[in-house]
Amino acid sequence: MARAVVARGAAVSALFVLAAGAAATRAADAGVKPAAAKAALTVTVTSPAPAAWPQVVAANGSIFAWQEASVGAESPGWRLAEVRAQVGDVVKRGQVLAVFATEVAEADLAQLRAALAEAQALLAEATANANRARDLQPSGVLSAQQTQQLLTAERTAAARLEAQRAALAAQQIRLKQAQVLAPDHGIISARSATVGAVVQPGQELFRLIRQGRLEWRAEVAAAELALIKPGQAVRINPVGAPASSGRVRMVAPTVDAATRNGLVFVDLGASSAKAGMFARGEFEVGSGQALTLPQTAVLQRDGFSYVFRVGADSKVQQLKVAVGRRVGDRIEITGGLEPAARVVAQGAGFLGDGDLVRVVEGPPAATAQTASAAPAATNAKAATPAGGAATPAGAKK
Repeated sequence: MARAVVARGAAVSALFVLAAGAAATRAADAGVKPAAAKAALTVTVTSPAPAAWPQVVAANGSIFAWQEASVGAESPGWRLAEVRAQVGDVVKRGQVLAVFATEVAEADLAQLRAALAEAQALLAEATANANRARDLQPSGVLSAQQTQQLLTAERTAAARLEAQRAALAAQQIRLKQAQVLAPDHGIISARSATVGAVVQPGQELFRLIRQGRLEWRAEVAAAELALIKPGQAVRINPVGAPASSGRVRMVAPTVDAATRNGLVFVDLGASSAKAGMFARGEFEVGSGQALTLPQTAVLQRDGFSYVFRVGADSKVQQLKVAVGRRVGDRIEITGGLEPAARVVAQGAGFLGDGDLVRVVEGPPAATAQTASAAPAATNAKAATPAGGAATPAGAKK
């Protein structure tokens, strides 16, 4: 019984095989081809294009005042009667910032003027006596000792007069110091002066940013420090303020032994940045050729950069590439891709390694132009085939 069941099953299988073979033969005779694999996406392709891009050195640092002036009191024990400057005020050289009370100083000045008048009178009397002694000296009426005493009294009176004049001049100078003057043009950055306070000599009352100038002190790696020269253009992006430009003023002669970074001092031009802000910047150290792709052609995955190269069989291969600078909508390819390769321009995120794509030829690629000196400028190399977005195969265009 079991043998009969097995025999019948084998016969049925043979019939199915014969039927499938006959169907295949009929399809071949009728000219029908097997169904082809379906493309995953319709894509445009692009190739790396050379471009003349500026070579830059990136750095970080803080913004400081170019120079700060400390404005303080010079005379001791005077009381502040008036404060005329506040933080943020723009002042000019010689402008009055604060005024001390001068009642006591003016009384001392009057006393010194009286002492000066007295010394002048004493000198006049001593001069008259000395002149008489000189006239009588040949007659012998006065002894030599008396004559010498009168002449010495004249010189002493003259010295006392000069001392009083010096004391009067010193008091006049102290009286001028009752006004605190700005030593230079600039901006008041700090104020500790308080009306009514009695200050001591040297005590700081104001701090002044000289000429309102700011500088960016960039920390540059020692290996790149030699590329930076005074006068080079710098693009600076302060955190919290619009981007601005500057010029290298000086490169520090030493490198920090702990960080191996050197300071580069950059004069800022017209900028809304404030002292103390953190800023990032780029030094333009030259220009060179770069192999570039549209940024849409480069896919970021797991911290690495990839492109999808389209082969002759319209299948894509995922390649890891090394990238460099970014200018506008272009990105530099520094390794991992040959210049003649054809890569997917857009929609690489929807593809997998080995996917079949349908390639739509776009307009020919334009020759890459020299990038603008400003890092924000866009390279003139168009994203040629990358102009159209990736669309599913079979979708209407």
